Amino acid sequence: MGTSINPFLSLEHITTRYLDKTLFDGLSWEIQPNEQWAITGPSGSGKTALLNTILGKFNIINGSIQYYFYEAWRQVNTVTDPYFNYRNLIAYVGHHHTFKNLSNTTTDFYYQQRFNSMDADNSPTVQEHLGITEIPVLLSALKIQPLLAKRLIKLSNGETRRVMIAAALLKRPQLLMLDNPYIGLDVQTRKDFTSMVNEIIASGTTVILSTSPQEIPEHITHVLTLENGKITGRYTREAYLQLPIAQEAAPELPQLEAGKIAALVANRQEFAFEDIIRMENINIKYGENVILKDINWTVKQNEKWALLGHNGAGKSTLLSLVNGDNPQAYANKLWLFDRRRGSGESIWDIKKKIGFVSPELHQYFGARDNSLQVVCSGFSDIIGSTKPATEEQRNIALTWMDILGINQFAHQPFKQIPESSQRLTLLARALVKNPPLLIFDEPCQGLDTQQKLHFKQVIEQLCEHMPVTMVYVTHYEEELPSAVNKFIRLSKGQVI
Repeated sequence: MGTSINPFLSLEHITTRYLDKTLFDGLSWEIQPNEQWAITGPSGSGKTALLNTILGKFNIINGSIQYYFYEAWRQVNTVTDPYFNYRNLIAYVGHHHTFKNLSNTTTDFYYQQRFNSMDADNSPTVQEHLGITEIPVLLSALKIQPLLAKRLIKLSNGETRRVMIAAALLKRPQLLMLDNPYIGLDVQTRKDFTSMVNEIIASGTTVILSTSPQEIPEHITHVLTLENGKITGRYTREAYLQLPIAQEAAPELPQLEAGKIAALVANRQEFAFEDIIRMENINIKYGENVILKDINWTVKQNEKWALLGHNGAGKSTLLSLVNGDNPQAYANKLWLFDRRRGSGESIWDIKKKIGFVSPELHQYFGARDNSLQVVCSGFSDIIGSTKPATEEQRNIALTWMDILGINQFAHQPFKQIPESSQRLTLLARALVKNPPLLIFDEPCQGLDTQQKLHFKQVIEQLCEHMPVTMVYVTHYEEELPSAVNKFIRLSKGQVI
């Protein structure tokens, strides 16, 4: 058989198991040379699992995967390393980074590290991470040059994604797999990213990416649709784009039980604040880098704000001042809950008044932590710590999980429950201490359309049933709950 008629990659009737779960049963899929595929389907349909199966991470108990591109590569390249295999020719970029610190290669970053200049210096620069002295041609589309001297921990979402792809391309892979690469990117960065993927494909690398149906780069030639671990369609890009778009109806959300919420909120301390947040001419810089410039912003009790801006506009830094995570707060005129920062209150006095929800928090919990432990960690305010809770705390946590419809996951490992339920678990974690301020930092990142609608409806109902001040960050304004009626937009560190 001549090599030319072999496919690039072939999955032949594979049955895949992970832990005690069957992910795929008898699945077949073939990729021909020069084909570029997008995998799409609802959250939980198996997109990430399929990429990980090709990567060799899961147990294939039946059928096989034929890596024909590896055989073809071996015929023209000499390999002396006995451990060299098909995995050496595949690069995978997920949506959670796995960067390490300089001082201890086994620890990941801690959440507040990026805002502490001393500890941020313990994070490698982009140049150190990539191990390059000059930019090779294959990285030109990534615009890496201006990032080389930056510390990894200081990168914005979009910059982090570019660096992860740069590291992947430096492996000179035959196959590049991108898992949900558009997550957390603003409109302009998404456009830049699409043209970058097109350039990577034009350079001769085969690309498979999981994505939403709305975000398929032009150079993708084929689309695979998945649902519940089964292939529901194989299309050329043109045929796929001509399919009628299924109008997704808003999910029927059971009304949150107002009585239970009222009971939980009844025993909260009554807070009466003049200003929840007041900033006067706030300036934040790291070295020569100005991150925030002359910010004036006041948030009154029970106001509902949207915080908007492009990747790298300064939103995370602004939130870090409110959250008590940024030591530069003391050098600025900042009042939180009517107290000037630096007038004697501790970071913990601030944190106990704030409920914080961000998909990023997911990374700081252990693989064994169950969902109830994660919810109870909201009482201690230490991200990633799951110290034992009191009986009363467990009861409050379980009541919130019941209200949000996730109590069936209480004793399951947090990282193994569906992504939308993980997000509601983090919401329950924010609510357990009845905080006067809720901060949402892109809470719907990575959820499908139905799950985003569901999360939005939950927030809208909570706003109806309990007094709360809210700051909501997102790149997609359609995700904003209807209660939001005030807006602050940043561009390059300034309010516009």
